[in-house]
Amino acid sequence: MKIGGNVVMTSLFATTFARSASAFIPASRSRARHLSAVHGVAKNAFAVSAEHPSKTNVVGRFFSSPVSTSSSAVSSSSRLLSAVAEEQPSTSQENDDQDEDLPTNDSDPTLLKLRHTSAHVMAMAVQQTFPEAQVTIGPWIDNGFYYDFYFPETTDPSTGETIPSRKLSEADLKLIKKEMDKIISKDYPIVRKEVTRDEAREMIQAIGEPFKLEILDSIKTEPITIYSIGEEWWDLCAGPHVESTGQLPKKAIQLQSVAGAYWRGDEKREMLQRIYATAWKDPKQLKQYKRMLEEAKKRDHRTLGKKLDLFSIQEDAGGGLVFWHPKGSTIRRKIEDFWKQQHIDQNYDIVYTPHIANLDLWKTSGHFDFYKEGMFDQMEVENEQYQIKPMNCPFHCLMYKDAIRSYRDLPFRWGELGTVYRYERSGTLHGLFRVRGFTQDDAHIFCLPEQLQDEIVGVLKLTRSILSRFGFEKYELMISTRPEKSVGSDQIWEDATEALVGALDELGWEYGTDEGGGAFYGPKIDLKIKDAIGRTWQCSTVQCDFNLPERFDLEYVSAEGTRERPIMVHRAIFGSIERFFGILIENSAGELPFWLAPTQLRLLPVTDAVVDYCKEVAAKATKMGLRVEVDRGSERLAKQIRNAEQGRIPVMAVVGVKEMEDRTLAVRSRKLGDLGSFAFEDLLDELKRCDDEAVEMTKMGEVAVKEEDPAASE
Repeated sequence: MKIGGNVVMTSLFATTFARSASAFIPASRSRARHLSAVHGVAKNAFAVSAEHPSKTNVVGRFFSSPVSTSSSAVSSSSRLLSAVAEEQPSTSQENDDQDEDLPTNDSDPTLLKLRHTSAHVMAMAVQQTFPEAQVTIGPWIDNGFYYDFYFPETTDPSTGETIPSRKLSEADLKLIKKEMDKIISKDYPIVRKEVTRDEAREMIQAIGEPFKLEILDSIKTEPITIYSIGEEWWDLCAGPHVESTGQLPKKAIQLQSVAGAYWRGDEKREMLQRIYATAWKDPKQLKQYKRMLEEAKKRDHRTLGKKLDLFSIQEDAGGGLVFWHPKGSTIRRKIEDFWKQQHIDQNYDIVYTPHIANLDLWKTSGHFDFYKEGMFDQMEVENEQYQIKPMNCPFHCLMYKDAIRSYRDLPFRWGELGTVYRYERSGTLHGLFRVRGFTQDDAHIFCLPEQLQDEIVGVLKLTRSILSRFGFEKYELMISTRPEKSVGSDQIWEDATEALVGALDELGWEYGTDEGGGAFYGPKIDLKIKDAIGRTWQCSTVQCDFNLPERFDLEYVSAEGTRERPIMVHRAIFGSIERFFGILIENSAGELPFWLAPTQLRLLPVTDAVVDYCKEVAAKATKMGLRVEVDRGSERLAKQIRNAEQGRIPVMAVVGVKEMEDRTLAVRSRKLGDLGSFAFEDLLDELKRCDDEAVEMTKMGEVAVKEEDPAASE
């Protein structure tokens, strides 16, 4: 666009997901000048919940608030469309009721007690409303609780006819909730009692609850504890609970749905009916949670995946198997390329391993013994059993064992985007979140014991760097320590746990502790990310492993010439590409950052006469590494724009005869609207910079004025 004889190029960026976990740096200032300041902030840039220091939920924030950008080192400048230079609203609506994050079971023990007691009250209400119901289990879950019930066939006493088992309906849920409210209003005391195993068995047999007998037999500890609601109802339970039913907030409890579930997850056993419910400390929290559910429904990655043509699950090929469509494949490739380069920059070697192996490998690793039910059946190859791989780690162990290793060689850091296959029941499959074939962003580190803490620090820094690129800035961290059943000496467990704690302390990161929650083969750090609407997702994990080095007899030659065991570290940042992809789609509501958008620029020709010009622009953009489409031009312009908007295309350009003659493009941003006309080379240069720097185009700023070539005006 010509202004006073000068060509103005507009800066389209504001928010940047930096390559490293530093803070936003204004473009008008020197990056070098801010580097030390950024690093000084990063260590302690956490908002930590002090409510429960023993179980701290940490919100890691590695970025300051977005800043506007401008160019001050120019002789002349102009501000274009300053009216749209204000900060754009976030993708989720803000309101006063959402100022505070919803509490979790870990962060708020009182909430956990409320949910657990609510489950008991619901079970009591079900049995008072439908006396034939038999109770099984009723745990608390992330956002509430559920209880499983068995409804046997009954007999009509007057006719002797068999009455089919009850199928709970929406109307039944209303009756149950009404009965719950009565129980809460009566303010029954919640009483804990210890009994012997024989006493518990007699109590269960007296009320005719066969499922409780199975639960009793599965309890290996003594004494047996029961919790009763007054003198009216009781259940086997370890607690915890509130003191009385009157402490439950009636208006903050909601019964949500009914689903089928097999007893013990065994399809050969009885089909139960599971009632899901949510419970909060007050109605305000329940209202906020319901809004979150509504927003989550709009963001469902299965719906958006189909709408945006990203992926599909082809049932003709089998459930839980993902087909990546061209647009989804483009996004995945960008994610994987970024992941690989980040690892290479941190001195990882990228490796590749087979998809199947002899069954003996999985017996050596222990997977066949411990995870057989989660593995697909074996296949016979030349009279030997082969197994499609459920994990990558045994392959890396074989690679390590392929040569004699010296202490001077360690550490080895091997990363692999390895596709694995695990059997999941069809009823548990869920979009990209629960599949049968998925690609782990796996890596294994083999190191000396004295190197462990430094390696953990490196993993955590890399995790921060990668997750921040995708806009995930809030985290919860938890260390899980030695369980009752474990392998490895007391000393190696103590040293490994100290290394994990030391790494987090060195970085200044707060964390909670899950005592006894580690894997049998070593302690671990789990990291959950928080998305745009407040949900948490388990993604990253760092696990020490003392088991596989022993099973595979992995060794290195020490400085003293002795043979020693290396420490093996399992770690994943995304968890799996598929699951992270689903989380990313839901977090962004399909509004992917510019650098990830499958189509970054769409050209909208107004007439067939400009199609060749559009193809010329697209060809140049493609050579620059940008992803550009030329609309077919068969629709009216308004429809072309609407299609681009619905396709979440971040930038589009209207091209008419005038634009072709002037070698310009009339630019429209999905977030900012019409921006004006620009020389197409200048626009492509700016888009390329945005792509390279992972810059989000949400704000206008001051820009340098490009001087016109004097010869061109003569």
